[in-house]
Amino acid sequence: MADGEAGDERPRDEEWFCRQRLADGLYLIRERFYESGNRANVWLVQGSERDVVVDAGLGLSSLPAYLRRAGLSGSRPLLALATHIHFDHSGGLRHFPAASVAVHRAEAAALARGDNVATVTWLSERELSRRPPEPGWSARRYRVRAVRAGRLLEDGDVIELGDRRLTVLHTPGHSPGSICLHEPEQGLLFSGDTLYQGALIDWLPHSNIQHYRQSCSKLLQLLDQGLVSTVLPGHFNTFGPDTLRTLASDYIAQAGICHKVSAGAISCIANIALRARNMGISTPDRGT
Repeated sequence: MADGEAGDERPRDEEWFCRQRLADGLYLIRERFYESGNRANVWLVQGSERDVVVDAGLGLSSLPAYLRRAGLSGSRPLLALATHIHFDHSGGLRHFPAASVAVHRAEAAALARGDNVATVTWLSERELSRRPPEPGWSARRYRVRAVRAGRLLEDGDVIELGDRRLTVLHTPGHSPGSICLHEPEQGLLFSGDTLYQGALIDWLPHSNIQHYRQSCSKLLQLLDQGLVSTVLPGHFNTFGPDTLRTLASDYIAQAGICHKVSAGAISCIANIALRARNMGISTPDRGT
């Protein structure tokens, strides 16, 4: 699954998204003009009867419209699934019919009320190399629109795509409703923000270090069973089982008392900053 595999296409200058074909029925989609470490990977998995988008980006441009223009969707039902509701993963859910949106049950209520503290909404103009075409748009007033998800996920649920099946793994810690998706037949693990090659974040207002350690142990058990060959994370590049083991083991080892104290202090500051940042921003029940 190397970068630049056949299937990549140069996007039009004005196109917000770009795509990379990693394998048959598997695409990585990125928001071209969001130049930030917070830029989330968007994954498209195509099945014989149904497709699924794993995470949906900021929502500054319509992802389903792009997929139709690119000829990547339209002939089969499309499910939009968020590995968790943080803004960089859930902002784009507003462009999908609510009935076709799926999130873990633990975060569904926060998404439904457009809770921009729970979604950790924090976007700055300097992270965008091109502003959206919306008249009067301002990063300061960006928010995650309220969406009432039509499907609430639980640990062990199976997403049926016809010739492919994705199993939901509840992996809280980064957030209460964080999930991974596992396709055992292909050895694929969509890890969201539970594990990626960067500093793992466990100091947000709703993070939980003990739960994070347990989630890492859960993924190590999956690895020990020989069921993971490629990890497709929520940020940065894909990686293999050895890196998965290192990331999970290192987190478990370093998440002791000192780490909990420092993370707790940072969490308090982050909570105050997020509430101040989002104070007075109105959030409609539904946006388009």
